[in-house]
Amino acid sequence: MINFEQKGHYQGLINRYKEYLPVTDTTPIVTLNEGNTPLIKADNLAKKIGLDEMNCEIYLKFEGANPTGSFKDRGMTMAVTKAKEAGAKAVICASTGNTSAAAAAYAAKAGMKAYVLIPDGYIALGKLSQAMMYGAEIIAIKGNFDEALERVIEISEKYPITLVNSVNPYRIEGQKTGAFEICEALGDAPDYHFIPVGNAGNITAYFKGYEEFLALGKTSHLPKMMGFEAEVAAAIVKGERIMKPETIATAIRIGNPASWKQAENARDKSGGIINYVTDEEIVEAYKLIAANEGILCEPASAASVAGVIKAKKLGLIEENKNMVCILTGNGLKDPDSAIKYSGCEVKKTSAELNDILKVMDL
Repeated sequence: MINFEQKGHYQGLINRYKEYLPVTDTTPIVTLNEGNTPLIKADNLAKKIGLDEMNCEIYLKFEGANPTGSFKDRGMTMAVTKAKEAGAKAVICASTGNTSAAAAAYAAKAGMKAYVLIPDGYIALGKLSQAMMYGAEIIAIKGNFDEALERVIEISEKYPITLVNSVNPYRIEGQKTGAFEICEALGDAPDYHFIPVGNAGNITAYFKGYEEFLALGKTSHLPKMMGFEAEVAAAIVKGERIMKPETIATAIRIGNPASWKQAENARDKSGGIINYVTDEEIVEAYKLIAANEGILCEPASAASVAGVIKAKKLGLIEENKNMVCILTGNGLKDPDSAIKYSGCEVKKTSAELNDILKVMDL
């Protein structure tokens, strides 16, 4: 039998960062070997945005390379692991898509039941298909994500079902490991950390990771946390709950972030900002990332790069700095948006060589 640990086989983020996580040697780790995602230097994008003229570097942390295609796997491996350790037989979550996919996958791996509440008609089919294939019990409600979250919290309080949304503290513990990976790859914390903000658990988690590495002397400073909501769901920016948010960035279509105060804490302690970007700015960044760096992220992910573009215009980026943008999910989760916004025309012709060459203008 192969001893993967002895051979240096990567075994997931809990095994890699065990000393920084609330687990023991007897904890039954539930993993799909998540984490260890690529940090990609985006020189083409830097030139396109004009960051090269400022001697700035931009890196893309592509969380779409996780097993279910989003950053949610980082938190879910911890949440489901701790649920299994506590003897839970079922988990539940509210989701705009990615959480449902991750919860269903890790529950399947753990041999547990998964219940998923989604806003009816507001979930990308790529994400819904994942949850369906992983065997989750899917319930579509006539309401938005915020209402779905309220319901699953109520259910988890009354029944023996573990809630695995980001209000579960173990989710934050798993997601903070993304900051560890960035610091190890760069040799220090970045100067700026750009990230989409929906339910605000991810900006909370990354900041926690940066704070912990700084306290341990593994880095020299905290990055400025630069969070960006979608304009029509910008509850934190506007200081009020948005009752019926509508945006193409469905993954951050959340009008009452569960980690609101923690996100503001990350902003304030790091000297960063929480701002918003429009749907038009998100689409433009979405296309720029794909066309210039060969990376297809989902629309909500592009809010981080749209944030860089906006921050540069506002004069918020200093010269000679580096920055990391979190690309939270894989674009293959939302192929309809990719086709819609690509601007690509499929040219049809016969199978004859001359006809093909003619279409190619050769």
